[in-house]
Amino acid sequence: YPMEPEPQPIWHRAVTVDELNDWGNRDTLGATLGMRFSAIGPDWIEMTMPVEPRVHQPMGLLHGGASVALAETLGSVGGWLTLDPEQNVAVGLEINANHIRGVRSGVVTGRASPLHIGGTTQVWEIRIRDERDRLVCVSRITLSILSNRPTN
Repeated sequence: YPMEPEPQPIWHRAVTVDELNDWGNRDTLGATLGMRFSAIGPDWIEMTMPVEPRVHQPMGLLHGGASVALAETLGSVGGWLTLDPEQNVAVGLEINANHIRGVRSGVVTGRASPLHIGGTTQVWEIRIRDERDRLVCVSRITLSILSNRPTN
């Protein structure tokens, strides 16, 4: 089988993981829940979150809302990085999640990849996995692309 070529970068601007953690994660819900950007590729972005009591539901499992917060953070930041911030912003329009497996401890990693990058909407898929690479949650977010230009 022929090797598939490496995807072309989709990002409007090049950023490092450190810059993402400084810019996109300071004083946010993500920081409160212990999320950290961990990797970025040409057409995907990753983030980790520790599974500990502050993200548990009463039964001691990772709260589904924490998984959705991780997914929304990844999809939204991914969307923002594809846009010229002088022209447009991406905001969440709809998000869904299927919770596949419970997690009690450790670290989960989410990876967001675009399914559609359009002029007015973007759709991103986020897969969250545990430390044994087992699927924990699959989520999809639809972003609305809005003008960031002043309307006078």
